[in-house]
Amino acid sequence: MRPRQEMPDQPAFFDGEPPRVIAHRGLASNAPENTIEAFRAALNAGADILETDVHASSDGVAVICHDDDLVRMAGSARSVEQLTLAELLALELTGGGRLATLSEALEMLPGARFNIDVKTDAAVEPAVKAIRAAGAEARVLVTAFDQRRRRRAVKALGAVATSASTPGVVVSMLGTWLHLGVLVRLALRDVDAVQVPLRQGRVAVVSPAFVRAVHNAGREVHVWTINEPAQMRRLLELGVDGIISDRCDLLSDTVEAVQKAGAVRKIT
Repeated sequence: MRPRQEMPDQPAFFDGEPPRVIAHRGLASNAPENTIEAFRAALNAGADILETDVHASSDGVAVICHDDDLVRMAGSARSVEQLTLAELLALELTGGGRLATLSEALEMLPGARFNIDVKTDAAVEPAVKAIRAAGAEARVLVTAFDQRRRRRAVKALGAVATSASTPGVVVSMLGTWLHLGVLVRLALRDVDAVQVPLRQGRVAVVSPAFVRAVHNAGREVHVWTINEPAQMRRLLELGVDGIISDRCDLLSDTVEAVQKAGAVRKIT
């Protein structure tokens, strides 16, 4: 595998050597997930990247929230897209505080990198607008499970980091099983990383062969959502490039310990 610093087409988002500590919706120990407070806590705990999600309000503003509805976060059965920005900001979250817009997060945390999952088609244009307005193209990775949605957002933003949608992951897994490196490279030709779970149902996703195949295609492997230090350690020793975790504090400590022990390796 070529060293990553020799990849001239790699976006600035990936500056710095892996492994990457990716905070899943921030660090929600003392503040609700996906809030400015949770993002600040994650950065203070050693996160390299903040993973988050965006929906659109009914008046077309990118709002940070994972779920379609507000039942879990604010005790309301209404969806994000049914409410105006003013109505959304007036909601008191179950754990205290309020929802944030993508613009707020980018502007209030100007040095932070964000891994942004665009949750709906309606959120594409508002998310693109917020990223452009903040001049944040170089510090965001934009993705979506839906490939058309992801490509639409990436096309609008230009040279921006992105990770594989569901079809790209599935084809890259197939290429791994068939020992067809050319198929993996084809599947990942327009992305910079794959972000995957350890397993999908009964199917194991992350394996030494999969990590090797993705690395040989010149892409990074990020695994979600890993909260147990022992599992973090195993993945780091396997050579994954990033871990997405609800406990970025534990992950940061584990990365440091594994690096000190010299146990992080790259599969070639």
